[in-house]
Amino acid sequence: MDLSKLGEPLKISQVDFRVQSINGGGYATILAYKDARVDMDRLDAVVGRGKWQRKHEIIGNQLFCSVGIYNEDIKEWIWVQDVGTESNTEKEKGRASDSFKRACFNLGIGRELYEYPQISVKLNVDEYEDDPRNQGKKKATWNLKIKEWRWYVEFEGARVSYLACKDQKGIIRYTYGTRKAADGAGS
Repeated sequence: MDLSKLGEPLKISQVDFRVQSINGGGYATILAYKDARVDMDRLDAVVGRGKWQRKHEIIGNQLFCSVGIYNEDIKEWIWVQDVGTESNTEKEKGRASDSFKRACFNLGIGRELYEYPQISVKLNVDEYEDDPRNQGKKKATWNLKIKEWRWYVEFEGARVSYLACKDQKGIIRYTYGTRKAADGAGS
């Protein structure tokens, strides 16, 4: 088992993107993140099913997740741990998922996401509107179909050297760095 494979950059198909905020000028800040299933799949592929486990516990009113990997060489479980924060939709499930994903960051899974450039995209006027719940704030409309955008990434080592996306109409909405791959798809 080569644990260094846990830290290999995620494929762009394993990365999700969401709008963090929209400023008054119509620029959206977009975050790259991973789903807990990505961590489970990576652990299964690198370590093997049944050779890793997770457990949750409350410490000081905070929910922590510990992820253990069985080390065949020393015949012991090796553990990493991290705390989670609540999500806006399902508090407890969100804390459990977040603590698991953070513990997996400690194993190197998706750590390159911290190195992604700041993604700021000028939205079309029909993709955002005033948020009636938050005076002065903007919110996305149904016309902003970020889940349908196609993202491309290239790396030099574990650092992003090129990141770009096209919207559902094939229009380039964001670029960072210089493309090296012939097809531009990256990984």
